[in-house]
Amino acid sequence: MTVPRSASPAAGGPSPGPALSTATDSTPGAGSPAGAAARVLARAREAGVFSGAAWAWGRSGGPVELGALGTLSWDGDPVGADTLWDLASVTKPIVGLAVMALVESGELTLDDRVAHHLPRYEGTDKADITVSELLTHTSRIPGRQPLYRRFPTREELLEALVDLPLRAEPGMEYSSQGFMILGLIAESASGTSLDRLVRDRITAPLAMDATTFVLPERDRARAAATEDCPWRGRVVQGTVHDENAEVLGGVAGHAGMFGTVSDLARLGRWLCRGGGGPLAPRTLSVMTGTRVLGRTLAWQAHEPPLSSGGDLLTDAAYGHNGFTGTSLWVDPELDFFAVLLTNRVHPARTSDAIGRVRRTFHNAAVTEALS
Repeated sequence: MTVPRSASPAAGGPSPGPALSTATDSTPGAGSPAGAAARVLARAREAGVFSGAAWAWGRSGGPVELGALGTLSWDGDPVGADTLWDLASVTKPIVGLAVMALVESGELTLDDRVAHHLPRYEGTDKADITVSELLTHTSRIPGRQPLYRRFPTREELLEALVDLPLRAEPGMEYSSQGFMILGLIAESASGTSLDRLVRDRITAPLAMDATTFVLPERDRARAAATEDCPWRGRVVQGTVHDENAEVLGGVAGHAGMFGTVSDLARLGRWLCRGGGGPLAPRTLSVMTGTRVLGRTLAWQAHEPPLSSGGDLLTDAAYGHNGFTGTSLWVDPELDFFAVLLTNRVHPARTSDAIGRVRRTFHNAAVTEALS
């Protein structure tokens, strides 16, 4: 890396380059980004929060603004419309949509026990955890577990999940480990691999053609770089940033998907429209309307203060963040969605500046969309 984490273009890094923007209401020029939401991101890039960003916001009728700025890495090529972003935990609600499609088709229920689908869990403390508890992060399975450090193979890590002790007290604890198990349940219930299940049930019907697990070698160079990873000994670009997902082969219920801003905008628009097609409106309503300790089924409920969705969304809003600097928020009451894709972990994960950037971006985007 030629530019440290705290550096900015003003301090000697590359210039942001022209913003890529397509708008149905207006088309910004080729110079600096037009619109308050885009300017928020331009300032964040200048402050060194990320080297690149792509964004979309709009309503059920389609994107009002779709754009990008910056570079794939601090010394890399410009971000473009076809840039692939490591979605990190935005994978979770996409997998959740596939799980709800299995509920809709009668292949599983929200009350199904873990052991019903995964016999190796029978007789363990996780046997009676339900699909619903996994989706709402109320399973008592601990989160933030760096299992990859002690369990370097897929089979060893999966066995460690079986043995991972539950928390003593009930409540909500955000758990990627729970979503790893959820992905295994989805595979067992459907009789197919998780990547194929998500493609067949969700991304292909929504024409999200670039959204996938495990990028082919030919596409990795157009992915935004993430961390200069001490564990791997290299800058990660085009392979999954999440270390546990890496050990699992890049396909997991909690992380691993890549996508473009236009694909995520398609998803946001479909969610604004209330479903149909891959998931019936009633099923999506149950998924996003269920509220348990600040969570919906696979989504985060909008609960100020300090919600990444900002200050102006309604109580009906839901969304999800990804650790790499990604997010998708939807407010069905306002008929509004916003996609934000950045590489805020490049080249290091230490800064928390993305939190305020997310909130200010969403405040500006909501205001522009409703004006």
